[in-house]
Amino acid sequence: MNAPDYAAMLEVAIAEARQGLAEGGIPIGAALFHRDGRLLGRGRNRRVQESDPSVHGETDAFRKAGRQRSYRDTIMVTTLAPCWYCSGLVRQFGIGTVVMGESVNFQGGADWLREHGIDVVDLDDGTCIRMLGDWIAAHPEVWNEDIGED
Repeated sequence: MNAPDYAAMLEVAIAEARQGLAEGGIPIGAALFHRDGRLLGRGRNRRVQESDPSVHGETDAFRKAGRQRSYRDTIMVTTLAPCWYCSGLVRQFGIGTVVMGESVNFQGGADWLREHGIDVVDLDDGTCIRMLGDWIAAHPEVWNEDIGED
């Protein structure tokens, strides 16, 4: 089996982030893939759009993927390092790999996931860094709300 194309997978998450931005939301997108490359589910942070603090990009993609017998052979691809809430989801369900577009704007639980045996890949993607960084600069109060800061 060929190695997964993480860059192509990230493009799906970036498209979701752009859609969220166009909707007036926080530009964070995610997608859950099987290790063989099949897209299982895709989603975006819709906290603002739905006034629901539980709809992060990763949780949206996870829910849209539906039930899986096992998550060990899945890859969660997200435009940003997962927060503690989404890192907990990865651990709870045993998602084997997390691919992050970036961890410059937010570190989240990436190190914690690594410490617990999750394969974490940081692509340090300039598009992801700029898209969220520009948005945070324009909306610091909404960003702080999203990450649980006062």
